[in-house]
Amino acid sequence: MKNLTKQKMNGQKGFTLIELVVVIVILGILAVTAAPKFIDLQDDARTATLQAVKASMQSASTLVHSKSLIAGNEAKATSTVLVNGTSEPIALGYPRSNNADAATSWGNLLDVSDFVIADTKDKGNTLITIVYPETLPVLTDWTIGDAPTTAANCFTYYSEVTVLGSTPAVDTVSCL
Repeated sequence: MKNLTKQKMNGQKGFTLIELVVVIVILGILAVTAAPKFIDLQDDARTATLQAVKASMQSASTLVHSKSLIAGNEAKATSTVLVNGTSEPIALGYPRSNNADAATSWGNLLDVSDFVIADTKDKGNTLITIVYPETLPVLTDWTIGDAPTTAANCFTYYSEVTVLGSTPAVDTVSCL
């Protein structure tokens, strides 16, 4: 009977204190290196939401263009089209961005109550409509089609059509 008890005790092995400390140190190092990748998720979430706003602006623009084609006023420099009972200003068949009512017009076309819609200019004095969260983005050193700098970030922009047959510029500048 004594031999059986000794065999059971000799067969039981555990971790030493040093092994446990080494595992804890390794887990700590992994946590420190992986944490920064997960901490900055707010900017990624804002950028993803602005990408959705971009898609909504493109869809609304296509809808307005379709209505202007039906109305036959797609070639006029300035006109209006009726959308959901509201007369929306258009230029060459697409929604306007360079007039005082652009923010109101886009407010009627989009459901972006958590964002601000405003009209502004880029570095090249191109009049655009922008949609941005909370704080006004800085548009310094930024032009439509150029790569944005760190000073220009976290918004979606729309620039109206200026040439018949072209499409509006709609894009998102990522949140940094």
